[in-house]
Amino acid sequence: MDEMVLDLTPEAQELVASVAAEEADPSLLALWVEIAGTNGSTYNYDVYFQAISDADRNDAIEEIAPGITVVIPSKSIASLRGSRMEVGEDGGLVIVNPNSPTSTAPAPEGFADATLDSDDARAIIAILQDEINPAIASHGGRADLVGVNGEIAYLRLSGGCQGCGMASVTLSQGIEVAIKDALPSIKQIVDVTDHLSGLNPFYQPSKK
Repeated sequence: MDEMVLDLTPEAQELVASVAAEEADPSLLALWVEIAGTNGSTYNYDVYFQAISDADRNDAIEEIAPGITVVIPSKSIASLRGSRMEVGEDGGLVIVNPNSPTSTAPAPEGFADATLDSDDARAIIAILQDEINPAIASHGGRADLVGVNGEIAYLRLSGGCQGCGMASVTLSQGIEVAIKDALPSIKQIVDVTDHLSGLNPFYQPSKK
């Protein structure tokens, strides 16, 4: 396939290579990555070492670097296309996936009545534009107001914030504090972002 389904950052490549070296006959193995299921609006992943020869002709086989081959089973290709594997804050592998399953989870309480047509909403939009987004732009992130309902503001994070392991910290320690300090009438910030999962430990023995 011409278009890469899953890429690995240099740090992720080093980590994969170091773990693969502990396996028997690492030259015969690939790192297999597949969708194992869903959890609300996020994917769960199964990441493991398995023989390259087990790959089906319809699977995506990617030579990431010398000695590092990734196999994505055909059933997972569409859901993983455009993803990136990197090393997270805890030193484990994280999959940053631009795709997400259709969420069947109910919307947060009060979300349906949220509006952007209020003084509080306009004030929050100004705070995000003038203070928050310039600060998180260096990480490729952005925060947008989805709506306000009474004392609750609903925000969505995107770009580098979405799928970032520090997204909840960014929201609680930065964005939420700035909004509540400026607008005492806002008592709660609700994050309605579809965050991207992928904190599965991949150091598993070969499946075959």
